[in-house]
Amino acid sequence: MTRIALIVGSLRRDSFNRKFATALTRLAPADVEFTWPDIAALPLYNQDDDADQPAPTKALKAAVRAADGVIFVTPEYNRSIPGVLKNALDHASRPYGDSAWAGKPAGVIGVSPGALGTALAQQHLRNVLAYLDMPTLNQPEAFIQHREGMFAEDDSLVDPSRDFARKWLDAYLAFVARHR
Repeated sequence: MTRIALIVGSLRRDSFNRKFATALTRLAPADVEFTWPDIAALPLYNQDDDADQPAPTKALKAAVRAADGVIFVTPEYNRSIPGVLKNALDHASRPYGDSAWAGKPAGVIGVSPGALGTALAQQHLRNVLAYLDMPTLNQPEAFIQHREGMFAEDDSLVDPSRDFARKWLDAYLAFVARHR
């Protein structure tokens, strides 16, 4: 069994990225289990709390540590990653020397209405992940522009998006297997 933590960088109820993350889970082989760590419950990161981290931080770190890999599905806010995602990255990387992220194979993907998809957010996220010592899938890249009709009524992906997402997920799962 391969366990993947899915971290969605959007808290919006009807988020394209949450729908996309859900659709990814439906494309996975039966031997892949997904967890959804809750980043909405995290308070703003405060180094003063490092000695006794809040319960949501402990839960996030436990979920990441239990996973074989982490997929980040993120929108782009102001040409970068959303604050809620950066906050989660900071929480689970602290205190210094006790990062839950280190060594976890990462996949970076996202959906946006813009023509560039989430290219700039993904680049910023990759910079942070490199510092956090997370090997990150480089190819195929996935800058997905949301288009009307991309999702079926049940929020599953329709072709050609489904085929592309399946190929990306297969490449990511092979990447995780190489890092186990």
